[in-house]
Amino acid sequence: MNNGTLNSGLLATLILVWTCIAGCAANEKKLVETDEDGFVSIFDGKTLKGWRALPPETAPAWTVTDGMIVGDGDKGRGYLTFENGDIADLELKLSYRFPDKGNSGISIRAREDKTGRRHFQAYHADLGHVGIDKQVLGAWDFHTPGRREHACFRGDRLVIDEEDNPVVTKIEGAVTTEDINKGDWNTVHVIAKGNNFKFFINGKLSSEFTEKLPNEKRLHRGMIQLQLHDPGMIVHFKDIRLKILK
Repeated sequence: MNNGTLNSGLLATLILVWTCIAGCAANEKKLVETDEDGFVSIFDGKTLKGWRALPPETAPAWTVTDGMIVGDGDKGRGYLTFENGDIADLELKLSYRFPDKGNSGISIRAREDKTGRRHFQAYHADLGHVGIDKQVLGAWDFHTPGRREHACFRGDRLVIDEEDNPVVTKIEGAVTTEDINKGDWNTVHVIAKGNNFKFFINGKLSSEFTEKLPNEKRLHRGMIQLQLHDPGMIVHFKDIRLKILK
């Protein structure tokens, strides 16, 4: 083989390697690409890649159909958990739908409950069908065994002081059931920043709380989870996007 042939072969090999590297880099960039607001999609619309059911035996309850996650309460009650289990401050956006009646929600900063009273401790943004009580749809729920679990219903702004005393005021212009689409898609936006937590439905603030408790009594970081609460219910989720705040 002469030098010309060798050089041509080497050049072809280098081009092939470069093409593979460029292709892999492009694919990696696509996987982590953010939108103009800094959000990353964490549901690919086709599979449950990046998510796992907890407890594991509830996995049959979660499937993907027509670009949405489907939770079926007759096949298990539990949580679909995002793979990054160590998130502190965040913004989370998604769409949800209840074809009929149901009780679900989004847990943030979730962690294993070592008291044994629940599977997980968490701050929980409650979702349910239109017609369910304001204690559920649009409320913050405190899954916090070992400390007080305060009421923060739809329309409430709660402040928890250093001594764990609650003060509740009403949110002017809060979301109402008239703003929520019965049996159809609705959008959710959850913001957790330090000790302040906001929960929006269809662009309107639904409930908010701020806790001033000592650090050892608060949840600082943990898992994101979608809940399947009741047997006989169906819930749909889609367009799940996450922005982790620095």
